[in-house]
Amino acid sequence: SGFGNVAWGAVSKASQLGAKVVTISGPDGYVLDEDGVSTPEKISYMLELRASNNDVIRPYAQKFNVKFVPGRKPWEVPVDMAFPCSIQNEMSLQDARTLVDNGCRYIIETSNMGCQTDAVEWMLANKIVFVPGKAANAGGVAVSGLEMCQNAMKLGWSAEEVDEKLRQIMQNIHQACVREGMEDDGYVNYVKGANIAGFRKVADAMCELGY
Repeated sequence: SGFGNVAWGAVSKASQLGAKVVTISGPDGYVLDEDGVSTPEKISYMLELRASNNDVIRPYAQKFNVKFVPGRKPWEVPVDMAFPCSIQNEMSLQDARTLVDNGCRYIIETSNMGCQTDAVEWMLANKIVFVPGKAANAGGVAVSGLEMCQNAMKLGWSAEEVDEKLRQIMQNIHQACVREGMEDDGYVNYVKGANIAGFRKVADAMCELGY
C-alpha cells in the first residue's frame, strides 16, 4: 500500500530482489499493475506523484494504462506477501482475513503501526507470519545511524557500501527476532521476538553503563 517514501523504498528493494509488486495505493484507491511496478520509469514516477502534492494514485494508472480501483484498499488482491506502507491502522482484521484467505503467507508491517491491534492478535493466534514495524522498518533508523557514523569519521560511502551495511543490520535484526520469538511448535512470533530483543539491547547497554 501507499506510494510515498516508505512504499517507494519497499518497491525498489522488492524489485531489486526479484519480486513483482502488483499494487500501490493512495487515498483515492489503488492501482493493479499485473506486469509489476518494476521498471525504473514506474518506480521514479512514484516519486513524481508524491512531489506533486496531489496525494492521488490514479495518474499512475492513466500513465501506464493499468487498472485503477477507486475508493478501495489493495488487500483484496491475491498476493504472496503484503506490505502496509501507508498510514497507521490501515489494515483491519477483515483485511488480514481476506489476505490470508486469498493465499497471502507473509504480512510485513513496513509503516509504523500499519495494522490494527485486533488484526495483529488474530494473525499471531493463527500462526500467520507477521513482522511488526519495529523490526521491519528499522532500516530507516539504521541508515540514519550509518550517516552519523560516516560523518563522524569523515568518510564517503557509496550506495553499494551503505546497502551492504544495511543488509547486515537487517539480517542481525531478523536473527535476533527468530532467537527470541521461536515457539515450541517452530512458529516464529516476530512481535514477541522484536520486543524481547529490543528490551535485551537496552537492558544490556544500561548494565554496561553501570545502571
